[in-house]
Amino acid sequence: MNAAPAPLLETRDLTRSFDGLRAVNRCTLQVQRGTITGLIGPNGAGKTTLFNLITGFLRPTSGAIYFKGERIDGLPPHRVFRRGIARTFQIPRPLGGMTVLENLMLVPPGQKGEVIWNVWLLPGQVARQEEELFDKAMAVLDFLDLAHLRDEYAANLSAGQKKLLELARTLMCDPELVLLDEPGAGVNPALMRRLVAAIQELCYGRGITFFIIEHDMDLVMRLCNPIIVMSSGEKIAEGTPEQIRADERVLEAYLGGQYYHQERP
Repeated sequence: MNAAPAPLLETRDLTRSFDGLRAVNRCTLQVQRGTITGLIGPNGAGKTTLFNLITGFLRPTSGAIYFKGERIDGLPPHRVFRRGIARTFQIPRPLGGMTVLENLMLVPPGQKGEVIWNVWLLPGQVARQEEELFDKAMAVLDFLDLAHLRDEYAANLSAGQKKLLELARTLMCDPELVLLDEPGAGVNPALMRRLVAAIQELCYGRGITFFIIEHDMDLVMRLCNPIIVMSSGEKIAEGTPEQIRADERVLEAYLGGQYYHQERP
């Protein structure tokens, strides 16, 4: 019998307390490489806190986080980012006074042009790297149908376009794992279809793993497999969309009559 593959991301008994309140409570879960894993649960379930722990914006009270078998809990966000984990936020955070193209070209770390004397000492290397980053940024914008907005200020984009721009920014660092916090919020149906298609192509075509918080159950059930459910800081269920639909713990904790009672006899 073949052993199960090692998870790309794993949390073990992860806990985070705020003034005695456990926002995340002994949460143990895994995200397998090459999946689009959904994370659902009611408001206050601890989902965004979990993302903040994984990406280094918060330190756990106890427990451990492993990425590719190595512990990352306690690392600052920039070191987690350089390990290959990127994230977006529920409310997009573009640099509004910069263009769409500039937002992308700013992302990759360690650019030679950031060291001022390289502009004089290594002008050829600086120029070549900038050309490579420009080509990469344009390829990303083409992929996400944003190339026509390359010179638009990010502040002027619609909510859906800002979500696409956030995804584009993550792609500039060649991540292995992308954490998306409510990618469907405020996005019109046309842009949502484009975003979903992009996520599926990036996962199944390019091998990028996704871990997604989302409240739109129709979207989750179409896009994600497996789906993990949190409530009161704890993982209470995990399974395929079909299994989650039928799980009484999920119905009681979150979904109830809002979604599934319409489908159940």
